[in-house]
Amino acid sequence: MRRFFREGAVVNWPNTNESFTVEEFIRANCEYPGNWAGEIERVERLGELIITAVRVFPRGGGASFHSVSFIRLDGDMISSVDEYWGDDGQPPEWRRALSLGRELVPAGEDPERGG
Repeated sequence: MRRFFREGAVVNWPNTNESFTVEEFIRANCEYPGNWAGEIERVERLGELIITAVRVFPRGGGASFHSVSFIRLDGDMISSVDEYWGDDGQPPEWRRALSLGRELVPAGEDPERGG
């Protein structure tokens, strides 16, 4: 993974107010407890910025999360990443009590036909 990063690149996790060197970022991910997998749900490119949305989940089931990453390129190398994490789950009770919103329909499914 380190071969994709420019020397001096940083990875920021604003949710927890942390900034990592590439080596620290790799170590944090390698030493994270459990056996995890991920699915890339979306990728957008705006010039030198790549934006990804990824669902991360434990192999064998359990709580899942979503990560949105803003990947800044310098030429063909990554110079920085700002990565935001959120827990997947039910809307909070106060919003359910107000009957706001509806469930998202996964891409490719027709809500009129039930899937």
